[in-house]
Amino acid sequence: MLSYLRYGLLALVAIVLVIVALANRAMVTVSLLPDTLAGLLGADPQVTLPLFVLLGVALAAGLFLGLVWEWLRERGYRAEAARARREADGLRAELKRAERVAPETHKDDVLAVLDAR
Repeated sequence: MLSYLRYGLLALVAIVLVIVALANRAMVTVSLLPDTLAGLLGADPQVTLPLFVLLGVALAAGLFLGLVWEWLRERGYRAEAARARREADGLRAELKRAERVAPETHKDDVLAVLDAR
Protein backbone atom coordinates (compact mmCIF):
# COMPACT_ATOMS: atom_id res chain seq x y z
CA MET A 1 0.00 0.00 0.00
CA LEU A 2 2.82 2.38 0.89
CA SER A 3 4.56 1.71 -2.43
CA TYR A 4 1.41 2.77 -4.30
CA LEU A 5 1.36 5.98 -2.31
CA ARG A 6 5.01 6.60 -3.14
CA TYR A 7 4.43 5.97 -6.86
CA GLY A 8 1.40 8.23 -6.80
CA LEU A 9 3.41 11.02 -5.17
CA LEU A 10 6.24 10.59 -7.69
CA ALA A 11 3.74 10.74 -10.55
CA LEU A 12 2.21 13.90 -9.10
CA VAL A 13 5.65 15.54 -8.80
CA ALA A 14 6.48 14.51 -12.39
CA ILE A 15 3.22 16.01 -13.66
CA VAL A 16 3.88 19.27 -11.81
CA LEU A 17 7.42 19.43 -13.23
CA VAL A 18 6.15 18.87 -16.79
CA ILE A 19 3.50 21.57 -16.35
CA VAL A 20 6.11 24.03 -15.04
CA ALA A 21 8.42 23.16 -17.95
CA LEU A 22 5.66 23.70 -20.51
CA ALA A 23 4.68 27.01 -18.91
CA ASN A 24 8.28 28.30 -18.92
CA ARG A 25 9.56 27.40 -22.38
CA ALA A 26 10.64 30.95 -23.21
CA MET A 27 14.32 31.42 -23.95
CA VAL A 28 16.24 33.62 -21.51
CA THR A 29 19.77 34.96 -21.67
CA VAL A 30 21.86 34.58 -18.55
CA SER A 31 24.94 36.80 -18.27
CA LEU A 32 27.76 36.09 -15.88
CA LEU A 33 28.86 39.74 -15.65
CA PRO A 34 26.99 43.06 -15.69
CA ASP A 35 27.17 44.93 -19.02
CA THR A 36 29.57 47.62 -17.77
CA LEU A 37 32.03 45.11 -16.30
CA ALA A 38 31.78 42.87 -19.38
CA GLY A 39 32.56 45.88 -21.62
CA LEU A 40 35.53 46.78 -19.43
CA LEU A 41 36.97 43.27 -19.57
CA GLY A 42 36.13 42.77 -23.25
CA ALA A 43 34.39 39.47 -22.58
CA ASP A 44 30.67 38.90 -22.17
CA PRO A 45 30.08 35.31 -21.01
CA GLN A 46 26.40 34.57 -21.46
CA VAL A 47 24.21 31.63 -22.35
CA THR A 48 20.70 31.43 -23.80
CA LEU A 49 18.50 28.57 -22.60
CA PRO A 50 14.88 27.80 -21.74
CA LEU A 51 13.68 29.17 -18.41
CA PHE A 52 12.67 25.76 -17.06
CA VAL A 53 16.25 24.53 -17.52
CA LEU A 54 17.51 27.50 -15.52
CA LEU A 55 14.91 26.80 -12.81
CA GLY A 56 15.90 23.11 -12.71
CA VAL A 57 19.61 23.92 -12.45
CA ALA A 58 18.95 26.42 -9.67
CA LEU A 59 16.79 23.90 -7.78
CA ALA A 60 19.39 21.14 -8.16
CA ALA A 61 22.21 23.45 -7.05
CA GLY A 62 20.21 24.50 -3.98
CA LEU A 63 19.45 20.91 -3.04
CA PHE A 64 23.10 19.93 -3.48
CA LEU A 65 24.38 22.85 -1.39
CA GLY A 66 21.84 22.06 1.34
CA LEU A 67 22.90 18.42 1.35
CA VAL A 68 26.59 19.33 1.67
CA TRP A 69 25.82 21.90 4.39
CA GLU A 70 23.87 19.36 6.46
CA TRP A 71 26.52 16.67 5.93
CA LEU A 72 29.20 19.03 7.25
CA ARG A 73 26.98 20.20 10.12
CA GLU A 74 26.27 16.65 11.29
CA ARG A 75 29.90 15.53 11.14
CA GLY A 76 30.26 15.78 14.93
CA TYR A 77 27.16 13.66 15.53
CA ARG A 78 28.43 10.95 13.18
CA ALA A 79 31.83 10.92 14.89
CA GLU A 80 30.18 10.62 18.33
CA ALA A 81 27.94 7.79 17.11
CA ALA A 82 30.94 5.92 15.69
CA ARG A 83 32.81 6.33 18.98
CA ALA A 84 29.82 5.06 20.97
CA ARG A 85 29.43 2.11 18.58
CA ARG A 86 33.09 1.15 19.01
CA GLU A 87 32.77 1.43 22.78
CA ALA A 88 29.62 -0.73 22.80
CA ASP A 89 31.29 -3.35 20.62
CA GLY A 90 34.29 -3.41 22.97
CA LEU A 91 32.03 -3.80 26.01
CA ARG A 92 30.11 -6.65 24.33
CA ALA A 93 33.38 -8.44 23.54
CA GLU A 94 34.57 -7.93 27.13
CA LEU A 95 31.27 -9.33 28.46
CA LYS A 96 31.59 -12.43 26.27
CA ARG A 97 35.16 -12.98 27.48
CA ALA A 98 34.04 -12.63 31.09
CA GLU A 99 31.17 -15.09 30.58
CA ARG A 100 33.56 -17.65 29.07
CA VAL A 101 36.04 -17.30 31.93
CA ALA A 102 33.53 -17.40 34.79
CA PRO A 103 30.13 -18.63 33.65
CA GLU A 104 27.37 -17.76 36.04
CA THR A 105 25.47 -20.61 37.58
CA HIS A 106 22.49 -18.40 38.45
CA LYS A 107 21.58 -15.24 36.63
CA ASP A 108 18.80 -14.26 38.97
CA ASP A 109 18.61 -14.11 42.78
CA VAL A 110 15.11 -15.58 42.75
CA LEU A 111 16.30 -18.57 40.72
CA ALA A 112 19.25 -19.01 43.07
CA VAL A 113 16.90 -19.16 46.06
CA LEU A 114 14.66 -21.67 44.30
CA ASP A 115 17.58 -23.83 43.30
CA ALA A 116 18.92 -23.80 46.87
CA ARG A 117 15.78 -25.60 48.14
